[in-house]
Amino acid sequence: MVHNLITNQASAREYSLSSAVDGIAPPDDFLGFGLGLRTDHFQDVLSTKPDLDWFEVVSENFMVDGGKPKHYLHAIRELYPMVMHGVSLSIGSTDPLNMQYLRQLKVLVNELQPQWISDHLCWTGVNQTNSHDLLPLPYNEEALNHVCDRVDQVQNFLGRPILLENLSSYITYKESEMSEWDFFNKVARRSGCNILLDINNIYVSARNHEFDPQDYLEGIDKNKVKQFHLAGHTDYGNYVIDTHDHPVADPVWALYKQALKRFGWVSTMIERDDNIPPLVELLAEVETARNIAYDTLGQLERVKQREIVT
Repeated sequence: MVHNLITNQASAREYSLSSAVDGIAPPDDFLGFGLGLRTDHFQDVLSTKPDLDWFEVVSENFMVDGGKPKHYLHAIRELYPMVMHGVSLSIGSTDPLNMQYLRQLKVLVNELQPQWISDHLCWTGVNQTNSHDLLPLPYNEEALNHVCDRVDQVQNFLGRPILLENLSSYITYKESEMSEWDFFNKVARRSGCNILLDINNIYVSARNHEFDPQDYLEGIDKNKVKQFHLAGHTDYGNYVIDTHDHPVADPVWALYKQALKRFGWVSTMIERDDNIPPLVELLAEVETARNIAYDTLGQLERVKQREIVT
């Protein structure tokens, strides 16, 4: 009988270096090129089993007992590696950590066994009130100490390191004493967490705050970056909003290429949260990301799921 060789409940998709600029090889935990899993595409994914390396799921959408979405989630998990991405950790808030949230998150982690877990370097509310937005922090020593202490608590509770993502921002604080990228580096180095670098968010914030996005890329510790996000935005001329309702824009693709030159092979995925198109259109964007990486860093040979005979 023929069985698919499964690793962590997901078909093994491995990469080996065929040729690359300066012999750049992918890291051992390189997942390849993925997509954010959305309910609109559940059935299409199961029916067509697209040639995709992995999926990212929004943690909060599945932190429930049972139900149809969980059924689809576990069925798709059997086919693909997954990572979990949250929006409610509120690591920068002055409210106590929400332990009920963390307990539910840990249950889902144990169910899915994701490759990693991520959330945002931000706060989402205070005084038990959720703003339903990702809000920036002042970049100073007081905030640094506060965030690192909370990251340490979260990682100890979950029993694994987390990734934190840079957000798109529209305000700054007079109390900031350092750049966002310096602050981010210090959080990652001191707490032991890793970085999810959202390329679109860098572009959006750079436009809004008039800094050079290349400075952000050059300022981030290249040994801490484990994942890239790519997404669309809405450009209003004088400012830009991170809306996730358009295809990735040309300037973001260009910045992605610069990020590849800086960081090398990094697991990369496409986010789309509104005006969601057919699955095939998003798969084409994933292929664009793959092709840009291959053109920039060299070709990788993809070894798809292996079969063993017993």
